Amino acid sequence: MVFLFSIFQKRKNSLLLKQKEAEKKFERAIAETQIEIREETLRNISWELHDNIGQLLTLAKIQIEIAQGDPEQLPEVTDTITKSLTELRALSKLINPDVIKSLNLTEAIGLEIERFNRLQFIEASLSSNTEIRELDDKAEVIIFRILQEFFSNTVKHSKASKLHVDVCYDINKLVINAKDDGVGFDMKDQSLRKGIGLGNMQNRAKLIGANIDIHSKERDGTSITVSYYYKNQNVLNEKEDI
Repeated sequence: MVFLFSIFQKRKNSLLLKQKEAEKKFERAIAETQIEIREETLRNISWELHDNIGQLLTLAKIQIEIAQGDPEQLPEVTDTITKSLTELRALSKLINPDVIKSLNLTEAIGLEIERFNRLQFIEASLSSNTEIRELDDKAEVIIFRILQEFFSNTVKHSKASKLHVDVCYDINKLVINAKDDGVGFDMKDQSLRKGIGLGNMQNRAKLIGANIDIHSKERDGTSITVSYYYKNQNVLNEKEDI
């Protein structure tokens, strides 16, 4: 009996140790993802301040100099400064941590869509059902980062003119589908899959027990579907496989 108990205790301790190691890996992955989101946000803010708002203010300065000799040009100065203020207010949403914390996943996605349209990167749209369920904070971070990577690929590489995102809170799960009308790619081309981080997206999904389906066809755009079951019971098992 003592021998059997000793074996049982060793196995139990081994399982507990593996579980703690898996939990540490999970927490590190979440922390790294949060840092990546902050870095992406800071890059966007830097770009907007320099290339967007900076250019608008430079234009306003030139218009003011012209208006000194031609007062009829003053309305154009007013319009440019007004647009600059609008851009600054929109940008402040990305900077204010209290605003970010108060957003749910759909609202955070909406901010990205709004930014794409405001900066005329792409014609983007968002649809969502009225029911919104509260998700685990860590799941929201992972899902948002997955979508952020997909959006980045769309804007930078797809040559798409349109992007549509649909968010559906079903009875048992959250389903998000995003699709662009870009050039697409050959799904069998492993170098392309690796280059745009598809494996990285799938690994992130495993962290929270979510499923990802990515589909693309040359000259027919690319789509991603993220499915996440509420209170997923398989998260621990998935974490142990990391």
